[in-house]
Amino acid sequence: MEPPTSSGFYVSRAVALLLAGLAAALLLALAVFASLYGHCARVQPSELRRLAVPNAASFSPLGQEEPPSTQEPGPTSEPEVTATSQDWRPPGPWDQLRLPPWLVPLHYDLELWPRLQPDKLSAQLLRFTGRVNITVRCTMSTTRLLLHSLFLDYDRTEVRGPLYPGTGNATVGRVPVHDVWFAMDTQYMVLELGEALQPGSRYELHLSFSGPVFQESREGLFLNIYTDQGERRALLASQMEPTFARSVFPCFDEPALKSTFNITIIHHPRYVALSNMPQLGKSEKEDVNGSKWTVSTFYTTPHMPTYLVALAICDYDHVSRTERGKEIHVWARKDAIANGNADFALNITGPIFSFLEDLFNISYPLPKTDLIALPVFDNRAMENWGLLMFDESLLLLLPSDQLTEKKTLISYILSHEIGHQWFGNLVTMNWWNNIWLNEGFASYFEFGIINYFNPKLPRNEVFFSNFLHGVLKEDHALVSRAVSMKVENFTETSDINELFDLFTYNKGASMARMLSSFLNEHLFISALKSYLKMFSYSNAEQDDLWRHFQMAIDNQSEIILPATIKTIMDSWTHQGGFPVITLNMSTGFMKQEPFYLGKAENQTLLAHNGTWIVPILWIKNGAIQSLVWLDKSSKVFPEMQVSDSDQDWVILNLNMTGYYRVNYDKLGWKKLSQQLVKDPKVIPVIHRLQLIDDAFALSKNNYTEIETALDLTKYLAEEDEIIVWYEVLINLLTRDLVSDVNNYDTYPLLKKYLLKRLSSIWNIYSTIIRENVAALQDDYLALISLEKVFEAACWLGLEDCLQLSRELFRKWMSHPENEIPYPIKNVILCYGIALGSDKEWDFLLNVYINTTKEEERIQLAYAMSCSKDPWILNRYMEYAIATSPFTFNETNVIETVAASEAGRCIAKDFLVNNWQAVSERYGTQSLVTLIYIIGRTISTDLQIMELQQFFSNMLEEHQKITVHAKLQTIKNENLKNRKQSARIAEWLRKNT
Repeated sequence: MEPPTSSGFYVSRAVALLLAGLAAALLLALAVFASLYGHCARVQPSELRRLAVPNAASFSPLGQEEPPSTQEPGPTSEPEVTATSQDWRPPGPWDQLRLPPWLVPLHYDLELWPRLQPDKLSAQLLRFTGRVNITVRCTMSTTRLLLHSLFLDYDRTEVRGPLYPGTGNATVGRVPVHDVWFAMDTQYMVLELGEALQPGSRYELHLSFSGPVFQESREGLFLNIYTDQGERRALLASQMEPTFARSVFPCFDEPALKSTFNITIIHHPRYVALSNMPQLGKSEKEDVNGSKWTVSTFYTTPHMPTYLVALAICDYDHVSRTERGKEIHVWARKDAIANGNADFALNITGPIFSFLEDLFNISYPLPKTDLIALPVFDNRAMENWGLLMFDESLLLLLPSDQLTEKKTLISYILSHEIGHQWFGNLVTMNWWNNIWLNEGFASYFEFGIINYFNPKLPRNEVFFSNFLHGVLKEDHALVSRAVSMKVENFTETSDINELFDLFTYNKGASMARMLSSFLNEHLFISALKSYLKMFSYSNAEQDDLWRHFQMAIDNQSEIILPATIKTIMDSWTHQGGFPVITLNMSTGFMKQEPFYLGKAENQTLLAHNGTWIVPILWIKNGAIQSLVWLDKSSKVFPEMQVSDSDQDWVILNLNMTGYYRVNYDKLGWKKLSQQLVKDPKVIPVIHRLQLIDDAFALSKNNYTEIETALDLTKYLAEEDEIIVWYEVLINLLTRDLVSDVNNYDTYPLLKKYLLKRLSSIWNIYSTIIRENVAALQDDYLALISLEKVFEAACWLGLEDCLQLSRELFRKWMSHPENEIPYPIKNVILCYGIALGSDKEWDFLLNVYINTTKEEERIQLAYAMSCSKDPWILNRYMEYAIATSPFTFNETNVIETVAASEAGRCIAKDFLVNNWQAVSERYGTQSLVTLIYIIGRTISTDLQIMELQQFFSNMLEEHQKITVHAKLQTIKNENLKNRKQSARIAEWLRKNT
């Protein structure tokens, strides 16, 4: 499909040519078109995208309506199809992102008929037809009707009514539709009516339409092609969130416009049809070719937004169980069901539902729940009421997953989507600017649910690893957006799609967790119960949530806050970024300031005037202290002063429940470093994590010295928590440090310093790997941390790590059934190749050729670039640019080779000699990326000039400018990193 023009209308190639040609010919064509089709019963779908508005004089300004027309056309009058230019369209409600409030949808009767047939799985475009009757209530007299529509073509557009109560929705006729046209920028279908709809009356919109089934993107109604039981098969599924329902059926596609739905799906008899509700009945339908189709109808849904409408048409099998009288089904490929891959998800789904029902004292309102595992689903998972959809990799547990974090991941994903049945489905945010009310709370309750079923799982450390760590690295004062945004900040539909990011999920969950921490769990849940009960089957704003929390607080006297909940929480949700809290332990003086990436000396000149009302939960000498509040830019807390005693220390932000970083004065950091050396176990694991994470982040961005962070690592010989080691290594062994050959003076110092301290944690886990690797299967933190620890040990030249890599790789070569433990597979594959010869490399290539799983192929392709032999790397690149069978479609092999120290110069020379073949294989733009990879260690203008000259014949003129600017940025960043590395080296000399 061609993209819309800038005016918001589709203009066909034919019309474009006519416009470019003779105006007279265009007018003649339009005249013929009008005479032939102006009043025909069928509105041609291919023309609807080019329909024009009526005469500008007939339009009234936005929010105003002209008097009802006195014209009385016959009941069968259809819109007159005319084609006009965009200049004839005046400003109007179709220019706004939000629908005008003239009509409220009440009910949809929706029928969809995709033409998917199991014996005709061709590559040609698959389409569907549909019909919908939408019952609406008019709230304001209007002669215009706007609803959402995208990529749909129409056969019929009728407006019937008004409907009279008590007469079975009998109508006295039709409201004439004079014109139909589309505003493509805002994705509206506009019906111009011959008479005004009357306030308080109900009407029915009758629309027949057709549209495409998407194959590349997983939006709207989409197709999956997959293999099952040795056969090529297909299924259809839907993804309506956030704004894709309008590409499946015309609708009022906003979350506040909830309706009930009666859904009918017409499908091939070999398929099963699923939707939000249980199946009501089946019948048979014959098409014009005499083929038989099955008509599946479903019970009426509860009131819900369009983005939760769901359907699937598949040739799947399922497993079932009953929970509190309600059926739960997990649907998947027949092979997967037969192998028991869906059993784990099935067995935990019911208990999760029951837990949340009891927690909120609100029963799940639907009579059934279907969960379907899709072969490919870009959205990972979707919470549609009654029909939850998942990428199969996030729902099915394979036998090979026993030594991965997959079991815990599936538990979290399921908990998140089931949490949405209350937060999002039962109570929906009023508009997308507050989507965090859905996603943030669903994310927060993931951890409460899993902690309930797995009380040994370290909840705080897992929350830090899965949510807090990632978002704190991305969030900062100048670039970050607020969690709750103003509606006026949205100007395009694409702005809505961009909300589904780590700020909505991770920061939203952190906001909920912080709120729970400075109240208490009982009060927190009590307020949420009240909120969910009040707004069930309805919509809510952020302020509605705060009101219910305030009511809960006002009804007790134990917890006293410095301001209202709204005042406190708005300071966090209505502004981007987060504060750095700095405590002077000598005086008890505390201040807050916005966190910036790369804090500058003149930071006060930067435009961020906000402050936060900060809850400070803290510990002193290991004991939990009373909550205090920093409700202004600075404040003195005498109780936080410490003496000269080695035993006296303070840590702010208990369990990292507050969304901020903590800095201390030099005395404070020194005391904490000394305590870690003296007895690290006095400081809880979550705070050892916090100290490392905060110190390195603050030093990197000029809030404190790198030496402060390094001092905290002196105790590491006594650290036996692998998650803390992971945090140390990702902060200390950065990519810049590891890949820069100019850090040759730092490497031996770092090697000596870390290996001395790494031996303890290494001995623990290398022994487990050798003797009883199955012991790791329920240790989630170890499963996500092991790779980094093993990678660091081998990179630092720990002989036992290198020997273990040889052993495991050779055992696998000799007996492929001896799988390499998944958590360290990347490391073992890489060092097995690096320490081996062409024998090991050829073996891995053969495995790659015979593997079909994309994830595994990427893993193997990367490992093959770990060779240290120039001739092997050169041969590898030759294979990559050759034709079949060495396709390497998942990975740009030249880039992976160039990223290694041994491969950088080899890739550079290879490019010069084989540029034409490389550009044909990976595209001309790949050269730009390769230049950045090869030049990642440059630090002088001379090096930039040499690199540009080296590749000058391969670059186009516009690329040369872009490359030069990027290389300058790389150079400046490297110079900054060199200064940091020099300071690290100096510190290591003093402390090794």
